[in-house]
Amino acid sequence: MKSEVIDSIHDPTIPNLSVYEAVDLLSSKYIKLINEHLDFKLFPSTMLWGPPGVGKSQAIREIAQEIEEKTQKHVHITDVRLLLFNPVDLRGIPTFNKEKTLAIWLKPKIFDMDTSEDVINLLFLDEVTAAPTSVQAAAYQITLDRIVGEHKLPDNCIVFLAGNRVSDRSVANKMPKALSNRLLHLEIKADLISFKRWAIQNHINEKVIGFLSFHSNYLNDFSTDNDSLAYATPRTWEMVSNILNFICPDLKEARPLIEGLISVGLATEFYQYCRVYNELPSIEDIFYGNCKTVPKQVDALYALVSSMSSYAYYHKDDMRQIANSISYAQEFLPADFSYLLINDYLYFEDDYRQKLLKLTEFRDWLRTKGKLFNAIK
Repeated sequence: MKSEVIDSIHDPTIPNLSVYEAVDLLSSKYIKLINEHLDFKLFPSTMLWGPPGVGKSQAIREIAQEIEEKTQKHVHITDVRLLLFNPVDLRGIPTFNKEKTLAIWLKPKIFDMDTSEDVINLLFLDEVTAAPTSVQAAAYQITLDRIVGEHKLPDNCIVFLAGNRVSDRSVANKMPKALSNRLLHLEIKADLISFKRWAIQNHINEKVIGFLSFHSNYLNDFSTDNDSLAYATPRTWEMVSNILNFICPDLKEARPLIEGLISVGLATEFYQYCRVYNELPSIEDIFYGNCKTVPKQVDALYALVSSMSSYAYYHKDDMRQIANSISYAQEFLPADFSYLLINDYLYFEDDYRQKLLKLTEFRDWLRTKGKLFNAIK
């Protein structure tokens, strides 16, 4: 089963970034504007492009979270699916003034935003390219002038847009040039590092993380040449995780549900891979310092690292258990898998490396493995 590389159809005229790269880039710029009390109009509205399920909407939520954490302001997201709107929905319902001499337009509720100083409004116009051209045209004023008909967006409002590309063969209309010229364009790509960082912090099922670490090309199995209804994307892998975590933890029983999300063929490979979890040593024994065995097969090693990372995230503040797991990685795991484990730990929190540096076991690990793993900063 072969996975097509989606990057081959990306637009070479605009930057092609992972979710993590886009979040880091954009959040840092808005944090600067907020902290320096600069006008949001100085930074253009941003359009995120990408195939279905790649993580565009997730990027917006992560940007909002970053802004909240770094500015101590509450970020309120207004999610507008333009596909469901017509131009009058954006402008408001017409009525008459008190004297019944002039027409006025009632402000749509979606633009009734909190103007408080401790609030940042984030207006997210999603599925832009799925909307009719007439609705896209109605977004001209929003993106550049920050007004909609007679209604003005508050000064504390950030505007983002997102949509699929015409080349994705999804419901997508070509964006009018007049609108595209008002925007900063970024294309979002599927990226395992970004996905794992998010997945570990959001309790994605360890079997999903392990399988994708072993078969990274299956993170996004979307192809414009394939008419399959079920295919893998970061979004459908999250759905697989939800089924295993909350609905049906038994893999045999869950198999037809998973097949309906990522296809029969890929679900079969996932099912076969998950068998290795039955052969792993006790994760609790590892973290309590009572395990001296390690699997030899590569697929089982990926499974072990994903299981250890998942367990460690739930116990990230128990530094004794974390220290025991690092000692195990130092003594028993092959060097490259030892690196994968420590790198996963660094995804737990922004400053988790500083916590690890307090551990003798981690400092010993750095002394012996640091030269080989200079990617760890």
